[in-house]
Amino acid sequence: MDFLGTNLDKLFSSTDNSNPLMWLVWILPIFVFMLYGQRIQLQVTSSEINKGLEKIKSYRDDTRKDLITYVKNTVNPSVDPTTLLDRYFEYFTIMPVDMDPNGIVPKIKHIMRTREDSTREQVKSLSPNISHTQASQIINILEAVTTLHMLYKMVRHFFLTAKKQNNFPLILPLQMMMPFILEEAEALKVAVSAFKQGQPIGDGIGPMIVGKMMLGTEKKTVALETVMSEKDFEGRKLCLLKAEGPAATVGRPADALEKMISENKPDIIIMVDAALKLEGEDTGSIAQGFGAAIGGVGTERFQIEEVATKYGIPIYAIVIKQSIKEAITLMKKEIADSSESVSSQVYDIIKGNTKTGQCALVIGVGNTLGVSQ
Repeated sequence: MDFLGTNLDKLFSSTDNSNPLMWLVWILPIFVFMLYGQRIQLQVTSSEINKGLEKIKSYRDDTRKDLITYVKNTVNPSVDPTTLLDRYFEYFTIMPVDMDPNGIVPKIKHIMRTREDSTREQVKSLSPNISHTQASQIINILEAVTTLHMLYKMVRHFFLTAKKQNNFPLILPLQMMMPFILEEAEALKVAVSAFKQGQPIGDGIGPMIVGKMMLGTEKKTVALETVMSEKDFEGRKLCLLKAEGPAATVGRPADALEKMISENKPDIIIMVDAALKLEGEDTGSIAQGFGAAIGGVGTERFQIEEVATKYGIPIYAIVIKQSIKEAITLMKKEIADSSESVSSQVYDIIKGNTKTGQCALVIGVGNTLGVSQ
């Protein structure tokens, strides 16, 4: 045994390049990686993506069960809602032809309104006793589950296509995007809990700020799920606009602006909304800017910009920074605490850009879930 051990030590410690075994030890792995390196990388990457895919699938299945249970326990539907809800998960929206962009915004608006109205009516059909607030919460949960369902299907499609073709370059972008996809998926899963409980979410900071400014004023409905009130501020007329809470809705502020413009044209418009922060920025930090601060597909922003441009009304914006997860989950203390500072900045903008006797319109943009007025 000593003889064998001594010779093996000599064999592997030899620096003689003519040793055939040493040639195999050093050169063979190089040839293996040259021939099969991409395939090995594909297997390793596939394993990582598959874990993420299974996690998204579990999020989708869990939120689907939560939705069905919530509907059954809350509104007592006359029939089992499972079939109707499962059918909705496969709904899709076809955007209009954009070869000629002239007039495309009204077409998009029409299609999106059709989808919204149809969804609202289908949810209300679940039970004759369903309230407006309950229907809005179910719609929001439905959208979260549908988004998770589409995320799962798209990730699975690219994953299976890359595996089928043994295509590493195709799977590489998916691997790079997986952390962002998982972050969004996790946020949607957590958001369902907030929607079920009817508690304010980060995106509701705009309506919350304007809702506080509305305290003690008379509110009136000016558009679908949208309310407005008026008050005086240092000799100026203040028009306050937000979605009608505490339902889970963003309202239709653009329609409200078009209706009120003929009766009471504002001299300035101030929009308060949540905005996605950059990495490294503090949650709840505040920034001022110019332009229509409102998300969505763009039809509401286009409508507001059209009205403002037609009547020469300047638009000012104040945004409260937060991550995508913070925007659709329970409102953090840092976000809620920013309300006083934002209100102060709103009044400063009004004093600095209007004169006595003029009118300022303040719009609280966002999902007003759990936020009254």
